[in-house]
Amino acid sequence: MKRIVVVAIVLGLAMLAVPSALAQLVLPPDSVVYGRTYGEWSAEWWQWAFSIPVATHPLFDKGDCSVGQSGPVWFLGGSFVSSKDVRNCTIPTGKALFFPILNGEDSDVEESFNNGCSDPTFGSTIVGLRKCATAGQDGLSVRATIDGFPIPHIAQNFRFQSPAFSFTIPDDNWLKATTGNPYLAGTYLSVGDGYYLMLAPLSQGNHSIHFHGSAPNGFTLDITYHLTVTK
Repeated sequence: MKRIVVVAIVLGLAMLAVPSALAQLVLPPDSVVYGRTYGEWSAEWWQWAFSIPVATHPLFDKGDCSVGQSGPVWFLGGSFVSSKDVRNCTIPTGKALFFPILNGEDSDVEESFNNGCSDPTFGSTIVGLRKCATAGQDGLSVRATIDGFPIPHIAQNFRFQSPAFSFTIPDDNWLKATTGNPYLAGTYLSVGDGYYLMLAPLSQGNHSIHFHGSAPNGFTLDITYHLTVTK
């Protein structure tokens, strides 16, 4: 079955006094943020996640949230080692946050090891990779709350497909670590699909978010981030 990566993040936001504040915090699905759409940012997220060696990877709990981050948008993610996790992160002020709730991708190199859909009717063309990535996201359940307030209509409004993109993995890569197959360092072609949220920069201070996702096969992932936004 195609791999699913999930983020479960709970931001306890002191600044949220009323649920209407969510509309200002969660950027709309048609937003163009720093020149990119949600779908384009999802490709950036995958490139970030693929690029980090396992030895320092935040999603293996071997590096903090600053690893691999640059620019005005920082990425958060789930866990490759546990279905439930709690993390403490320090975020510079002024950084937007982008993360998947549930997401997946398929690539030409994964298909070569039968770690994609392994469906001969899909193949490893862009069209086939997209069919696999999309199939893996159908029928999922996603929910999120910020400071106890639920974010409405995530499944209906916040599912995005990425454009085709290339990613580069180091020798110490998470594909090798999670499958046991000898994935070589290199650059490969991929497409993704999933449920994502983009948050406007948070106010200085302590924040928290809870995020949960599940699949029909019983797979779940639930992760808590305690965030400190500094000057």
